[in-house]
Amino acid sequence: MISLVILDLLQPLFPSVNLAIPLIYLILVVVILAFFREWGSPDLVALAAMGSVLFLGILPLKDVVVDGEVIERGLLSVFSNGAPITIACMFVLSAGLERTGAIDAMGKFFSRVAGKSEIRVLLVMMTMVAILSAFVNNTPIVVVFLPIVLSHARSVGLRASKLLIPLSFASILGGTCTLTGSSTNLIIDGVAQELGQKPFGMFELTKLGLVYAVVGFLYLLLIGRKLLPNRSLLSELIDSEVSREVLTQFQVEPGSPLVGKTLVETLLKEYPKSQVLEVRRRGRSLSTPLNELIVHEKDRLLITVHGEGFKQLKEQEGLRFAGQEHLNLTQLETRELKMIEGIIGPRSEMVGKTLQEIGFRRNYGINVLAIHRQGVNLKADFNSVRLAFGDTLFMEGPPDAFSRLQKQRDFVSISDTPELKVNRKKVWIGTAIALAFVLGASFKILAIPALAILAALAMILSRCLTAQQAYEAVQWNIVFLIFGMLALGLAMDQSQAAQQLVNGIMLIFGDFSPYVILAVVYLLSSTLTELISNNAVAALLTPIIVGIAAKVTMAGEMGVDPRPFIVAMMFGCSASFATPIGYQTNTYVYGAGGYKFTDFPKVGIPLNLLLWVVASILIPLLWPFR
Repeated sequence: MISLVILDLLQPLFPSVNLAIPLIYLILVVVILAFFREWGSPDLVALAAMGSVLFLGILPLKDVVVDGEVIERGLLSVFSNGAPITIACMFVLSAGLERTGAIDAMGKFFSRVAGKSEIRVLLVMMTMVAILSAFVNNTPIVVVFLPIVLSHARSVGLRASKLLIPLSFASILGGTCTLTGSSTNLIIDGVAQELGQKPFGMFELTKLGLVYAVVGFLYLLLIGRKLLPNRSLLSELIDSEVSREVLTQFQVEPGSPLVGKTLVETLLKEYPKSQVLEVRRRGRSLSTPLNELIVHEKDRLLITVHGEGFKQLKEQEGLRFAGQEHLNLTQLETRELKMIEGIIGPRSEMVGKTLQEIGFRRNYGINVLAIHRQGVNLKADFNSVRLAFGDTLFMEGPPDAFSRLQKQRDFVSISDTPELKVNRKKVWIGTAIALAFVLGASFKILAIPALAILAALAMILSRCLTAQQAYEAVQWNIVFLIFGMLALGLAMDQSQAAQQLVNGIMLIFGDFSPYVILAVVYLLSSTLTELISNNAVAALLTPIIVGIAAKVTMAGEMGVDPRPFIVAMMFGCSASFATPIGYQTNTYVYGAGGYKFTDFPKVGIPLNLLLWVVASILIPLLWPFR
């Protein structure tokens, strides 16, 4: 095996060193840098780490068995971990509730009871979102609530920037209330079980999760909302006259004063608020710049007329362009345009492509007016910008064109509720399946991974969603990110690299009490989560944290129960409030609310510190060290 040859060649050069340890450290540093600098998507980085530990021989492919006993676990053993399977099934369960209209019904209920007061809207919204997020994946909840909250804010005169960060934070806080409320909880529990720890119950975390949610709610209502910006959305920053607009197609007739001249010196000079979107000649779209393109007879012009020009059109019978007679143009088709905002999701096929490569005008009949990215509203020179997850696009086009665009994978409209075919006849079946899963997990009828698999299958067999929809609902990038990081975590554990890290940490903190070390564990988990993937942090830190617990000294005896440290890591890995990139829901609301990067630390850092203090005090009381 070539990987063994590599190590065999290198090992004689360093006979007193276990080369697996420095190699693992090197891989770990590269992985963290790759996450932080975004050298590649997180799942590809994690899978590359998995491939590296296999290629270098740090992990064997299969378990090494001697005399019927496993003395070294192989890479394939990470695929037996129940956490990624459970997370995949939870995506299916969430999709089933979404497809049956259960989540949408909750969103519409919000619109009826939210009222006009900012505090009431916040309280109702955060309560509903937190309850749902305790049992359902929080990303679809935020996606469903986004257009509903925005629409309600417009109708009652509230700023969306005062509501959307609390929307995301409430989903995160709600996810801490149950074991299945957060993917990080499931990962940490799965790795801890493999290290010999007792599994967590469905509601074991609820006693602290509820305190967490109450403290978070009070902070956001009393302090946080005052720190939120009062900022306009992207659509409000565009000239309001742009929203009064018509799309018209003309044919240039013989004798037109446009023939033999450019559009810049004729039509656009006389009607400066018009925009030429396309010129077609003999059925072919021309790519020549407008200041160079010479108009020919029978050319077809696709133009938009804005503002006052549209007012004049509306005063006439039908929709006619005032200049078409003296310019000798024949009107072929005229339609009023619609304007919407939409967010690029993490799995969208648009990610990494420019507007030119996507061909919005050509493929969808839509014109992009502006892009919001990382607190900046781009209104010009953005056609060559490569789109990224979280970018908000402000677009204009015919209503039927947006219907086609909304079928695009992982594109979220925030101007109106996304068109999703729901089977409301199945709403009670989907709700019953979800309730059965929760009750089964609560009473420990079966292991949670088994219940999750059965619940996902029940959603498909009951036709709450199709098998194809179930496959599409799973965020496979997250699942494979977890598998890759589990492999790296296993390699660290078996190579003794994790133990070496434990020893180094204990050299620094070994003289401190377990209460101080627990606070450090929480702070480390929370800080790393803000910088890199929370799922990656969960998989990597769990073996180290369990090892630290065995080295902690309390009342003169070495070793304490690792459970409080594990709980600290669960809550720390969920405490992603200080950046818009640490948690997926933060990234969704980042662009939709017109936020700047600095808005998140301004509101989130005080909340992080407050919850750190709460967790450091309550965890040892609820989960004693001995």
